[in-house]
Amino acid sequence: MPPEAPVADERRTVPAARHVLLLHGLWMPPLAMHRFAVQLREAGHATDVIGYRSIVGSTEAGVARIRERLRGGPPTHVIGHSLGGLMALEALRAEPTLPVARMVCLGTPLCGSGVAKAMSRRALTALYLGRSAALLRAGCIALPEYLEIGMIAGSRPRGLGALVARFDGVHDGTVALDETRVPGLADHILIDASHSGLLFSPEAARQAIAFLRHGHFDR
Repeated sequence: MPPEAPVADERRTVPAARHVLLLHGLWMPPLAMHRFAVQLREAGHATDVIGYRSIVGSTEAGVARIRERLRGGPPTHVIGHSLGGLMALEALRAEPTLPVARMVCLGTPLCGSGVAKAMSRRALTALYLGRSAALLRAGCIALPEYLEIGMIAGSRPRGLGALVARFDGVHDGTVALDETRVPGLADHILIDASHSGLLFSPEAARQAIAFLRHGHFDR
């Protein structure tokens, strides 16, 4: 029998990137991404951290800032922690021509956050989500088809999320493992880290660097 014809790759072609844009999560300042950025620079990447107002600022304003930062720039990888991953994906869905090569999500609740849904049911705790509540509840199940996206999820159950929501399976203290899995991911890996601990984990940084280089995690 003749060999099967290769399947056409429908992903767009993006030149190899050395730059990495990092996005922090809810309640965090840009400084929260500093240690992760240092490890990326040690691996030869040029880094840039973008800040946005995760509580008082609107999702639209944050997404617009990301689009402006990426538009017209060099090929760039993106790493987003938690809400930062959702914000980046919203920017990429709104403007598919942005020069993004690959993206790594750190504990991003792509299926929507159960903790955010639980907090939204109470007036007092809903205030802590600010104007990011709707995006956190909804997530971003429909990923951009042209983009290689890797997910690094944590399995260490330490965080404030367990105080307001019930977890039935593996979780990182804030986001459930099941909330990080959606169709279309290029790769997914689970490591021993809490939700915030993903930012300080040498293993998370090592795996992120591997994905940016090769399009898959290091096993």
